[in-house]
Amino acid sequence: MSAQKKLIMLPGPTNVSERVMRAMQKPIINHRGKDFASLLRGIQEKSKHIFQTEGEVVVLSSSGTGGMEAAVWNLIRPGDVAVVPVFGEFSQRLAETVELAGGTAVRVVSDFGSAPSFDDLEGAVMKQGKFKALYLVHNETSTGVALQYVQDAARIARDHGAFVVVDAISSLGGYSIPCDKWGVDVCVVGSQKCIAAPPGVALLSVSKRIEEFVKGSPPKTRYFDLARYLEYGTRGETPFTPALPIFYALDEALTELAEEGLATRVKRHLECAAALYDGVEKLGLKPVADSKIRSRTVVAVAYPEGTDDGEFRKKLDSDHGIVVAGGFGPFKGKVFRVGCMGLVTEDMVKRTLAAVSECI
Repeated sequence: MSAQKKLIMLPGPTNVSERVMRAMQKPIINHRGKDFASLLRGIQEKSKHIFQTEGEVVVLSSSGTGGMEAAVWNLIRPGDVAVVPVFGEFSQRLAETVELAGGTAVRVVSDFGSAPSFDDLEGAVMKQGKFKALYLVHNETSTGVALQYVQDAARIARDHGAFVVVDAISSLGGYSIPCDKWGVDVCVVGSQKCIAAPPGVALLSVSKRIEEFVKGSPPKTRYFDLARYLEYGTRGETPFTPALPIFYALDEALTELAEEGLATRVKRHLECAAALYDGVEKLGLKPVADSKIRSRTVVAVAYPEGTDDGEFRKKLDSDHGIVVAGGFGPFKGKVFRVGCMGLVTEDMVKRTLAAVSECI
């Protein structure tokens, strides 16, 4: 089956509409000219609706990981302390990035597939006292677990004078995270997840507190220097050459999202996830995460004893044209992960469940 006809049910990249794909065929323009300035400002204004912020939005030509690198290296200096709940591969990488920047990561740890409780986090914050930033992975893509207490966590961090950074790479758009209302200083989202654009761009919401900090304390990074992006943004430019075709596609995808409405898109993700979990359990399969902490955008499912991960996913692809992801880290070969994000519909969920039922 050709790649164009396959149903991509990955935790990103995900399915992209024809109109978004066509947008990438627009002509190359001068990234220092007025046409690009109009394109960039349009992306930024439409993104503010998703972030629910009046602050600035930085657009990076990078993966979501690049966005999180920027969120760490712009805030953490040698000797700084950051609190990081660790409950999967990506939150573990985040803690390691804090340490690469010279900081100390105070890990609040739980087993992969579970999540630290809010009481655990609050206890760690109270014990630590003074710290520079709280880094939260909202949706742990590796395990299908979502933290349910971002608003409360942001509150206690700000009560301690700390910055609040949220990795919402695989969740914003499938969830509502009102950054200004909740006091989130930096929120990061990837283009290829719930926004339903091709991969290659990370978007960062930036609070006034962050603006003031980075302008007065330059980071030891050139490409990810947020102060530089904010400065260039005042004239409708990026400091370095942008991925123009992806910018065109992202702009169109954001227009699609605005036409649907954020609340409607969030509701669609919630309904499709509920149907997917219900269907998985009716097949006698067990989701990795407990019902209270399950992600609505990444559904991780444990294999029955004796299932060959590679053979299962190969058959799902070759016989049904449906692509899902395997596990990694301690879950490698033990689970498969289904993306429930972006353009996901009830029909896509039904098709996926039917194919899983046959192939498992």
